[in-house]
Amino acid sequence: MRGTQNFQGAMFSTISLEERVPAKHPLRKLRALVDALLASMSAEFEAVDARRGRPLAPPEMLLKALLLHILFSIRSERLLVEAIDDNLPYRGFVGLNIEDKVGDHSTFSAHRERLFNEELARVFFERVKHMAQWAKLIGEEHFSVDGTLIEAWASHKSFKRKEASGSDDDAPPQGRNPEVDFKGETRSNDTHASTTDPDARLFKKAAGDTSRLCHMGHILMDNRHGLVVDVEITHASGAAEREAALKMLARQKRKARLTVGADKGYDCKAFVQGCRQLGITPHVAAKAKHLAIDGRTQRHEVYQVSLKVRKRIEEVFGWIKTVGGLAKTKLIGHAKLAGQALMCFAAYNLVRMGSIGGWWDAHYA
Repeated sequence: MRGTQNFQGAMFSTISLEERVPAKHPLRKLRALVDALLASMSAEFEAVDARRGRPLAPPEMLLKALLLHILFSIRSERLLVEAIDDNLPYRGFVGLNIEDKVGDHSTFSAHRERLFNEELARVFFERVKHMAQWAKLIGEEHFSVDGTLIEAWASHKSFKRKEASGSDDDAPPQGRNPEVDFKGETRSNDTHASTTDPDARLFKKAAGDTSRLCHMGHILMDNRHGLVVDVEITHASGAAEREAALKMLARQKRKARLTVGADKGYDCKAFVQGCRQLGITPHVAAKAKHLAIDGRTQRHEVYQVSLKVRKRIEEVFGWIKTVGGLAKTKLIGHAKLAGQALMCFAAYNLVRMGSIGGWWDAHYA
């Protein structure tokens, strides 16, 4: 006999959310790991709440929602809220029951703006790094450094002369997207600035590349398993990579002499001498001319190993740009971008730790 479909929903349900999420779903293990990290940040969350007169949404829930935002390449916060509302594993990950309301995306944006600044994002990044060090997934001797461009949320039309008094820049814009002709005009960061994002700089990495308004992100990577151990956001400039690298290297606590691998862009006297002053051996790829790295360093086998492993840092940049959404930031200013970058690299470390010899299964099954 043919059955009929009943469209009337039950008045009460006794099925829990845990029963609806598959036992082997990767978010289950990640939730156990992240919950352990967030439990150690209780004092930091309390300090933020103490400075606010109005109660915030649970910071643990917001942070886990941000991780979903990064890990699943969700384009906007509006879509993030909709995804959490519809997807049961997402609900379980952030700590919501089936009956709980997710809330409006504007509320989520406002609370995230108030809560997750660069300071708290770095605390979370450091907690992830300390867990990796406790698990002996981070070495203490061999590292690599590099930088990448992060395109700013600003157009070339916003790049206007700083002292525009009496010029055409003072004229009211003709419509929402006016026509602008840059032909024959010399524009540089010394004379011009973006009105949308003042921290953005007009820059290109290679001679044949296109100049873009962008920021520069720098990371220090451990050579053992490719985990990120430090992050820095700076203005885009020719010397920014070397200056940021020395700054990150100076922050490292070390028991033995370190080595740091880098590409040819770091083969200059300022960087090599700066490393040696810090007691660090620079393993820099040598240029064809005007070498700053000497032959004594190049003849060692560990130098060749560093140059080979150094290329893995591009995998990190590829992940945060394709998956993490950092090819072009939607946030304005270095402070917000630094918080976003730290969260992205923390998420990368969590994913990377999960792929190293079944470490998640052994510790958070």
